[in-house]
Amino acid sequence: MYIRSISLQNFRNIEKLNMELTDGINIFHGENAQGKTNFLESIYLCAMGRSMRPGKDIRLVSFGEKEGHIRLEAMGENGTDRIDIHLLENGKKGIAVNGLPLKKIGDLFGILYVVIFSPEDLNLVKDGPAQRRRFLDMELCQLSRVYYYDLQQYYRILKQRNHLLKELQRENNQLETLCIWDHQLVEYGKRVIAARRNFVAKLDQLSSRKEKRLTDGVDTLQVVYHANCAEENLQEKLEKNIQRDILLGATQNGPHKDDLIFLVNGLDVKQYGSQGQQRTTALALRLAEVDLIRMEKGVSPILLLDDVLSELDRKRQKCLMESIADLQVIITCTGLEDAIRSHIGRENLFRVSNGVIQREKE
Repeated sequence: MYIRSISLQNFRNIEKLNMELTDGINIFHGENAQGKTNFLESIYLCAMGRSMRPGKDIRLVSFGEKEGHIRLEAMGENGTDRIDIHLLENGKKGIAVNGLPLKKIGDLFGILYVVIFSPEDLNLVKDGPAQRRRFLDMELCQLSRVYYYDLQQYYRILKQRNHLLKELQRENNQLETLCIWDHQLVEYGKRVIAARRNFVAKLDQLSSRKEKRLTDGVDTLQVVYHANCAEENLQEKLEKNIQRDILLGATQNGPHKDDLIFLVNGLDVKQYGSQGQQRTTALALRLAEVDLIRMEKGVSPILLLDDVLSELDRKRQKCLMESIADLQVIITCTGLEDAIRSHIGRENLFRVSNGVIQREKE
């Protein structure tokens, strides 16, 4: 799979862009805050239906404009797919695939597969559980529309249950209604937990191999799924802790409390790992995602590398570039490191300046 062309209009600081890409390595270089990450964001939006950045879609349209557009053509085994996204200044957006409007964002998953690695991925290791749950959910949604539906239903029911818990603080006569919500929460919660457990088991094996290669066998990586509760005891925990949930006004058990633990050489890398080990762990996870998509879907995803090469030493840069030689890769950077120069031709090089992207010529 690769992106053949992309067109942007009034997308963040990019006023207008029409360009074709090659199916190998494409380099976008320039100073900071010129629009490099905005370009990657437009591609991610076409795959996931939302930005990889926090915040609302209202910020996607260029300042002072009423609307923006993205059009992307991707080549796959089944031919060409065209993804069109119409963005409005109020944050609303319309998505169409091959001219047919989509009713739900979930219908977009599986059209374009991407994996993104950015400096913010260090937060995956260093931040709280919410960041790691988001990592799990975004990758699982990309692999399975069923998971996306189950997750959406789970959080919809969780919101209703939490609202009812707050009402029960005032009047204790709606416990029967709570039981109804509990039954549905358990149904979808079990599916979410099972899917996450299966995903992490595969991710653990693949990322372990990547870690060994990145460190020449010096470090071993283990990815552990720290489930708040197992599928078989979710119902029991909800029933047991009803009074505590009412007191707190929020549900304290379920997959919305899950976490991941990354062990390097048997120790939690968040607490005991060096910054280099944390970076390598994040990189190993992203490279494992690439292999997992290949295994599950039989296609090679597009890899987006957002200014990460400067975060890696030369040894890891070289290992990374060798690992992605058979993918379409879109790299942003401020300067052209030696690791990049040896893998590209002039036709794959683009200069980004103040929202204008131009192909560099001989």
